[in-house]
Amino acid sequence: MTIQQLRYVTVICGAGSLNKASELLYVAQPSLTSAVRELEKELGITLFNRSGRGVTPTNDGLEFIRYAKEIIAQYDNLLDKYGKSGQLKKKFGISTQHYSFAIKSFVEMVRHFGTDEYEFAIRETRTRDIIDDVFTGKSEIGILYLNDFNRKPLEKLFKSNGLVFTPLTECNAYVYLWKGHPLADKKLIRFEDLAKYPCLSFEQGDNGSFYYAEEILSTNEYPKMIKATDRATMLNLMVGLNGYTLCSGVISEELNGSDYLAVPFEADDNSVGSKMVIGYIAKKNMLLSNIAELYIRELDNYLRNYQKNHIK
Repeated sequence: MTIQQLRYVTVICGAGSLNKASELLYVAQPSLTSAVRELEKELGITLFNRSGRGVTPTNDGLEFIRYAKEIIAQYDNLLDKYGKSGQLKKKFGISTQHYSFAIKSFVEMVRHFGTDEYEFAIRETRTRDIIDDVFTGKSEIGILYLNDFNRKPLEKLFKSNGLVFTPLTECNAYVYLWKGHPLADKKLIRFEDLAKYPCLSFEQGDNGSFYYAEEILSTNEYPKMIKATDRATMLNLMVGLNGYTLCSGVISEELNGSDYLAVPFEADDNSVGSKMVIGYIAKKNMLLSNIAELYIRELDNYLRNYQKNHIK
């Protein structure tokens, strides 16, 4: 088994066809096919189902490819640091749900490094991608939330991937909307108040699950629902369509602007998961880097101060 073979199978998985993968890799298709078959023979498993429409990973293939991505990420990190052209830059990456406070804390962390050489990355992405990014080493930590609804399935997923969740703060549900919204002046908002307005939700992909939803109370029946993929679009929809979303109430005006606000949500007695615990995931039994510890301190300080000064 070689790193080259591992790269081949990860690219094939992403491309969905051998033809496309051969173009991306600049490798002749027969050579690519031969390399994959040799790897399958060595492993004793079938990595891909092949058809006239392309290739799809088998169940064994999906599991193998996830580990392959982890190995490739670690190998590339070694080359970056110790290879012939390697530079000892400070490196750090996080993956997060769409939280402005996570971005704000990242900004403060980066400011600590001044003109030092570094290579940092922050990825606002889907919940399952956050878990995969930390598992493969693409990101050192991931920022997300747990509540009574998603806790058991997500903690099971964390355990199977060798990850551990560390809580930072607990929040009640808030309705996030723009200041011109008809409900903006209310002290509390109930579910029935929202019936005629579109609920905005971050898309979780084709394999999305209720358990991956970034918005709490995701199992409620919403008469009007609009999916978005990024925070900027979400904010535009709030203004253009009087849309709303359910959130932690922790927002950064410095990044999102002052045209939006969070109104406390009064959940029904039967609502499950109306409280959320925001925290981070990291690999179990692995010491965090100094950069990760600095970021977590900035994040913890921001959450504590915001809760103290804004949320009653």
